Amino acid sequence: MSFRYRVATVFGGSGFIGRHLIKRLAKTGTVIRVATRHPSTANFLRMNGAVGQIIPIATNINDDASVAAAVQGADIVINLIGILYESGSNTFQGTQADAPGRIARAAKAAGARRFVQISAIGADANSASAYARTKAAGEQAVLEAFPEATILRPSIVFGPEDGFFNRFAAMARIFPALPLIGGGHTRFQPVYVGDVADAVMRALELPEAQGKTYELGGPRVYTFRRLMELVLAETRRKRFLVPISWSMAELQGRILGKLPKPMLTADQVELLKSDNVVQPGAATIQDLGIDPTAAEVIIPTYLDRFRVGGRYSQRAGGYTA
Repeated sequence: MSFRYRVATVFGGSGFIGRHLIKRLAKTGTVIRVATRHPSTANFLRMNGAVGQIIPIATNINDDASVAAAVQGADIVINLIGILYESGSNTFQGTQADAPGRIARAAKAAGARRFVQISAIGADANSASAYARTKAAGEQAVLEAFPEATILRPSIVFGPEDGFFNRFAAMARIFPALPLIGGGHTRFQPVYVGDVADAVMRALELPEAQGKTYELGGPRVYTFRRLMELVLAETRRKRFLVPISWSMAELQGRILGKLPKPMLTADQVELLKSDNVVQPGAATIQDLGIDPTAAEVIIPTYLDRFRVGGRYSQRAGGYTA
């Protein structure tokens, strides 16, 4: 595959989406800088390219000079950084609102030709959720600094290393029931991580993608209840699905949110009150020339490790305790 870009800087490249994107970028021959707080944690990415092609570099996204150094000489800049909950100095405001603007300003000053910002479906400046508000603020800051930037808003992203299906499959292995927050009626449109990585690549290639926002969803819409049923079917476990009222979920979120790695926060409960699906009239993943992959095709390839007896168990279908 030929590619007209020579140098790319990817912020958050060692994360879930990043590891899939780096593989694709490396095949184009592009030199890739992986901007991260801890370069040693990104060394595994080097194996995806030729010697010296993929270079982890220490970067502080809260420091103008550090960000400027990371993007110096880059043709393209991609920001994948995001958090699901606040922890210590990692705040929604700093990570999802301030940092994207800082990165975009530095990219524009460095002469980068393309910028891709990963946001999220539901980004809304008026949302009651701090996550959604700061995602929207990050988009605005990016477009103010780099009007030609492409914004990609995925729904829940799934794949072998995801934090959604894996989390609930792990819970089903331990607990007798799974929670249906708000009754489990919230709708989602899960999108495969490989399709999201392909969408980034297409956004870099297509001239018409400049300055546009795309909402990335899979081919099917599911309720939260249906997603939990999929988890149980793939792990071959029988568990109760227990509806949890919004008020009870908010209380649980406030309590669990105090843990170092919370399973649920009050802000996440607020997010769950709104459907997480592609909005009518939005530009979509299909507009980028990608036919999205259904969750049922991919999740059996990695949730089977949660089955009783493990991935290679000969236990035939049906549910177990």
